[in-house]
Parts: sequence; C-alpha cells; structure tokens
Amino acid sequence: MTTIDRTGLAEFLRRRRAALQPEDVGLPRGQRRRTSGLRREEVAALCHMSADYYSRLERERGPQPSEQMVASIAQGLHLTVDERDHLFRLAGHQPPARGSAGEHVSPGLLRILDRLHDTPAEIVSELGETLRQTPLGVALTGDTASFVGPARSLGYRWFTDPSSRDLYAAEDHAFLSRMFASGLRGVATLRGPGSRAAHLVDLLLGQSEEFRTVWADHEVGIRPHEVKNFVHPQVGPLELSCQSLLDPAASHWLLVYTAAPGSESHDRLRLLSVIGTQALA
Repeated sequence: MTTIDRTGLAEFLRRRRAALQPEDVGLPRGQRRRTSGLRREEVAALCHMSADYYSRLERERGPQPSEQMVASIAQGLHLTVDERDHLFRLAGHQPPARGSAGEHVSPGLLRILDRLHDTPAEIVSELGETLRQTPLGVALTGDTASFVGPARSLGYRWFTDPSSRDLYAAEDHAFLSRMFASGLRGVATLRGPGSRAAHLVDLLLGQSEEFRTVWADHEVGIRPHEVKNFVHPQVGPLELSCQSLLDPAASHWLLVYTAAPGSESHDRLRLLSVIGTQALA
C-alpha cells in the first residue's frame, strides 16, 4: 500500500462522474436534471456505498478507501481496465492482476446489461460466478451475486447444495451435472494447476460422490441447451431461451433469458416482472 493521492483521486472521480449520463448506466434522466453528468448520490448507489462516503472522497476527505471499495467504485463508474488501474494507484493500492480470472466487467458489457432492465439477464465468469444481474434476473434465479467463497460458482453449488437444483426441471438434472463437470474440466485444463478452477475441482472431488462419478467420465465440450427449463417457486414452469454474448478479453458471458411471444412462459415471465418489482419495492 502506498500513499493516497487525495487531490488526484478527487479530480478523477469528479471527471468520470461528469462524463457519465443517466442513460449510460440505465437510469432515467428526469425533467429537472441540472447536473452535467451523474449526481453524487447516483454514483454512490451504483458503487454500493453511502452518498456521504462517496462525497468525502470527491472533497479530498475521509479515510483511505479499501481495495474492495475502490473496485466497487471502478465498476460503478463503468471504468475501463486502464482507468480502473489508475484509480487503484490514486487510492494508494496496487491494481489487481489482469487476466481471465478478473471480476471487473467491461463498460461495454455493462452498458448492454443496463438496457435490459425489463429482461432477466446476468453477467457470469468462466466459473459460473454471477457478477451482475438485472432486477428481473434476480427475480428469476435469486440474488446469486451475493454468494461468497467457492459457493459463488453455480457448478460448485450444484454438487454441494441440493437446494440449488430446485430452480431447474428434474428431468434436466443429470444432463446439467455432466455439463457442469465438463465445463469445469475445460477451464481447469485451460488455466492449469494452481488456478481457481483447479481448486474447485479439488474441493468437489473431496465433497461430492456424484461429482467424482461424472468427473471420472472425462467428458468435455458439453454445451448448454439453448432452451432452459426453470421451475420458479412463484410462477411455476418457465421455458426460456438463453442467448449469450462473450467478452473474450475477460472470459465473461452475458446471458439473456427470453420467452417465445404468446407462450405460457411469456405470460408467466410478465407476471414475474410484476411480482419482482413489488418485492424490490
């Protein structure tokens, strides 16, 4: 840890906030907006911190932000990786290592996600860790971005937490077990010994008999079905198409779930949007 550059940090934050418009981050503009960019309280909400804490940073006051806090600010301000690294140095920290294991979502992928407010969508890592969700995405699958440790990976939860399977049709469980094992094998082979993927493999081999069985089959290249069958606890069965967009630089996937117009699933998804909005309110 080095010394924080309070003046440089404050100026950079103010510049980046002024450069962002509400529509850039999925916020309504409103009719009485006088600020050239985002308001401080809007940025604070995007960064998951109090408006007072963020305001003090822009005013060259307050404690030195932690690395976790700096990472949250970088994501909230939709910074590029170069801008993120610059922010870390201004705050007196070494930037995180770059590469596919990073969790910093690119501004381009975030801009797409921000425009999908009425659609279930999420951004996930190559290990199936949810990095961001739309509100309707949370209504569909739950707040999967809140898990910590190995449980952040859906594949890990699949083999260690039976309740994680409740959302998926029972007839798909066997296939999904093979798919998760296959996907983890591919990532572990790509990233090599000592990687986070290899660590997950070791954990699962020690904790799940089912995982040991499917892992022993050495299957690779099993792709997800385009249509996913969910069993939602409030609206019932949902047959949803899953479209994906890859950010190859970070190995992040944007997953978007849609229902065929006029289908029963389409009606149930519309109902879920109402229920989800009420729950969030």
